[in-house]
Amino acid sequence: MKRILRIAFPLLLGCAILWWMYREFDFSRVRDVLFDDMSWGWMLLSLVPGALAMILRGLRWVQTLEPLDEHPRRSTCIHAIFLSYMTSLVVPRLGEVSRCGVLKRYDGVSFSKAIGTVVTERIVDSLLLLLITSLVFLTQIPIFMGFFHRTGTNIGAWLNTFTPTGWFVTLSLLLITLIFVWLLLRRFGVGGTLSKMISDVKDGMFSLRDVRNLPLFTVYTLGIWVCYFLHFYLTFFAFTATSHLGITAGLVAFIACTLAVVVPTPNGMGSFHFAVKTILVLYGVETTMAESFVLIVHAFQTLLIPLLGIYSMLALSHRKPATTPTNPQCTGSDTAVHN
Repeated sequence: MKRILRIAFPLLLGCAILWWMYREFDFSRVRDVLFDDMSWGWMLLSLVPGALAMILRGLRWVQTLEPLDEHPRRSTCIHAIFLSYMTSLVVPRLGEVSRCGVLKRYDGVSFSKAIGTVVTERIVDSLLLLLITSLVFLTQIPIFMGFFHRTGTNIGAWLNTFTPTGWFVTLSLLLITLIFVWLLLRRFGVGGTLSKMISDVKDGMFSLRDVRNLPLFTVYTLGIWVCYFLHFYLTFFAFTATSHLGITAGLVAFIACTLAVVVPTPNGMGSFHFAVKTILVLYGVETTMAESFVLIVHAFQTLLIPLLGIYSMLALSHRKPATTPTNPQCTGSDTAVHN
């Protein structure tokens, strides 16, 4: 029953949010936007940095494993990342475990060591996301105030435009997120959670001292998040209603959709739509167009994940499972992703 709930609850939650958002939506509008308004060139181009972000994540993973005397092939790490994203579409958060299993199966990497590096990656990415969010928030306060002043919009009046159902969904998402965090804390033990978190952060950050090429690790990390942003922001240019929005609006919407993924739904289904649509409306995009935008963009970005995952499944199907620990020299000789 627990396994069924782990799969069913995130899916039902995402479907419930989508149903509420689109219960009175005319889906013929999506067809019109898709074939008459959307630039397919920009949309397809936006998928390139999405795939590149996963590749960079795989290359960075190689660096975090090297200090632990584990030397998987670069291609195996990349395939593991592709498969982890596809796995998370079915069961959110399970992808982090599955990618470590791929390394153990095909390159003989210690599962426990691989899990440890995932914790380190999460710490680094969380700290960087916190920094980006703080900078965007602080720099956007004057812009938001200027926006409200120019348009004659009163914040209180804008909040009053939320319907009772809208407030219910917003507060429900917040409550679900808090419950999710509480369950995680309870699982690890409330008493030792804080000290464990501090210890994990300390161990994760200190472990970066052993990375052989810290500047390259930094480049990979920054490159991952730049690619994530471009993966989202380039879609703005695919639609007439959003093409005029600058990088400021793109950053705010990007932060909103990134934080929305915290809600345990497959690939942020529902929470992504609600968060990005709200930001776009704030920047003056018509509501129906904002709803069409998030529906189309999320569909394309989600479709990319199983395509890459299937590619990795086919590539790995020609490999034999590892029987001995990997040779430290194999990393340097692996020059092609498909090897």
